[in-house]
Amino acid sequence: MTNLWKQKDIPHKGWALIDVIDVREDNQPEDETEYESCMMCGNERIRYVHIVEHSQFGDILRVGCVCAENMTSDYLNPRKLEQKLRNRAARRTTWKKKEWKFSIKGNRYLKIDGHIITIFRDKKTNKYKVCIDSTFGRKEFDTLDESKTAAFNGIEYFKDHEEW
Repeated sequence: MTNLWKQKDIPHKGWALIDVIDVREDNQPEDETEYESCMMCGNERIRYVHIVEHSQFGDILRVGCVCAENMTSDYLNPRKLEQKLRNRAARRTTWKKKEWKFSIKGNRYLKIDGHIITIFRDKKTNKYKVCIDSTFGRKEFDTLDESKTAAFNGIEYFKDHEEW
């Protein structure tokens, strides 16, 4: 891969950070993750991709954290946003190991920070559904693992939106 740092027609500073994403999907094993390469330096196996744009460059670039810091001259936010995703991934790993209890009705449930997450089967479709406190999710899931992942994503959504 080309090292764009060596090309004079590519702006090296003045980029804006648009987003940071984790390329590993929920429940995806590490050996199946399709890592990316940094479009600026060519470094391979980037899991946390920083998306940057520049007013004098016609396309976005997908880069690693160090390149994002250097390109934006921001040595705080790219790392901070990446750390937020790393922490979420660690919580997701811990989540998978949680022991769910069973209610009197036979539904799985967890109590997290004073909130109750319930996984139950819809009587009509026999698919799994998720409820957090009194908020019932609309989606249905074929497997228990899919519903547990949805419950995790729901909790994370509430945390991110301070509705918690």
